[in-house]
Amino acid sequence: MSDKRTPLVEMKNVSISFGGIHAVENASVDLYPGEVVALLGHNGAGKSTLIKILSGAYRRDDGEILIDGEQADINNPRDAKKYGIETIYQTLAVADNVDAAANLYLGRELRTAWGTLDDVAMEAKAREVMGRLNPNFRRFKEPVKALSGGQRQSVAIARAILFDARILIMDEPTAALGPQETAQVGELIQQLKREGLGIFLISHDIHDVFDLADRVFVMKNGKVVGEARTQDVTKDEVLGMIILGKCPPAAIPGPGAMQTT
Repeated sequence: MSDKRTPLVEMKNVSISFGGIHAVENASVDLYPGEVVALLGHNGAGKSTLIKILSGAYRRDDGEILIDGEQADINNPRDAKKYGIETIYQTLAVADNVDAAANLYLGRELRTAWGTLDDVAMEAKAREVMGRLNPNFRRFKEPVKALSGGQRQSVAIARAILFDARILIMDEPTAALGPQETAQVGELIQQLKREGLGIFLISHDIHDVFDLADRVFVMKNGKVVGEARTQDVTKDEVLGMIILGKCPPAAIPGPGAMQTT
């Protein structure tokens, strides 16, 4: 499972505690360009906390983060954005009452030489980015609240890549979506992979994980149980990692793996 390329992201021996409790302990994960890596585990396993360290929401107590093989200093979300890291939360954080272009530029609006909003330039750029990502998107003039779940995901993803995101953190991207919209999100993710972005996927749906992810890292009690390529393991084996901390033969065990004698 070795890869000669330099990882896009490498988190090495990362730890963080809250009130003396180890939320994440000695965790190491990596991500390559054009790859989807899923982080799995029960609630409280540490996966969301680990990814919040990468997004700048939490400051790690120990360990290091490397971006393109270089030490990264990430202490807040602004730092993360400088490294091209964007998070798309389950809630999407879109403004329902305005259209796609206004959402893409929310808080970073373009202005004309006279200081007014440059709606023409923003819509043109929105059409360009959405055309790259989802060529079938046509509802540029409608408020986001009128869009389907899959279309809203398109808007949230387009906003991230508009500002040169290279690393996307996607939190439950298909939650509450129907089969057709789930398929649409899968197509969006495939397009992002083709463009060389790296994606960390947090999901509780193991079927989605096997459809979308190239590799999985499983966490339990704040530690990494192990990693595996989805093509090398079964869903039952991954469930065994999540529930029992037991690594199948095709997985690389981590410090949280169940010890056998």
